[in-house]
Amino acid sequence: MARSIIGGCSCGSVRYECSADPLYMANCHCRNCQRASGSGFVSYLGVPRNALKISGEVKYFEATSDSGNLVSRGFCPNCGSRLFAHTAAVPIMIAINAASLNDPGWYRPAMDFYTASAQPWISMDPALPKFHANGYQTVFRVNDCPENQS
Repeated sequence: MARSIIGGCSCGSVRYECSADPLYMANCHCRNCQRASGSGFVSYLGVPRNALKISGEVKYFEATSDSGNLVSRGFCPNCGSRLFAHTAAVPIMIAINAASLNDPGWYRPAMDFYTASAQPWISMDPALPKFHANGYQTVFRVNDCPENQS
């Protein structure tokens, strides 16, 4: 049964609700996430894009990710809260910043991505699987997505 995933920005201008269970929950240690967050990593939960309903204006900033793909990071234009990320490599999925959940206490990361870029001052959970680069392939085979077929 799908958990209702609800959250939003700090000022309340942007709200979201997702009707599907997360496809994955992970900590991303890539340099792009570090720069965007001002921290050592970002905690995300990936969900099917078509299951996410967003109300309010979201601005997106695009950059090249560590993998070379274009990544778009969504934030509230009023308060600056970081809310979402999506990449051209996996167009059917969007990642929700775990800190933006109404109740982030249920979030449990299942893996660490881009550990090659992890900062030495971060203590990673030794029980979680580690991926030198991205770990999307553990969730589903990206090349099997219809959007990625030539």
